[in-house]
Amino acid sequence: MLRVLKAVVVLLGFSLLLLGGAQTANAGCELVKATNSAESKASAAKAAYANALQTAEQIRQRRGWKYVTLRPRKVKPDPFWKAVRPVVTPDMLLKPDVVTSKTYSQCWKGVVVPYVCTAGAMACGN
Repeated sequence: MLRVLKAVVVLLGFSLLLLGGAQTANAGCELVKATNSAESKASAAKAAYANALQTAEQIRQRRGWKYVTLRPRKVKPDPFWKAVRPVVTPDMLLKPDVVTSKTYSQCWKGVVVPYVCTAGAMACGN
């Protein structure tokens, strides 16, 4: 009986350590999604990238982090004027996607503007 009790205590302690570590890791990250437009696909991707960096810096300041790092993350494209284009379907996306060390951008031809890109990233800090 004593062995069973010890095993249960050890398992509970191990479980708490794992859950605590997982919560800490998730608590230090936030998804960044930035959309921008321009006259060319390349310019729209650069503008979305810059917007993502700016958003990450705002997250860093808001959360009181000393630093922020970005990892590319594919996100759902986010059109500006949802009344004109509520969603971007996969067949509308211009290939190839623009992937950097910090963001993952998907672009499409706009209705109101020539090109639109949504950049996605996971911002983590401490």
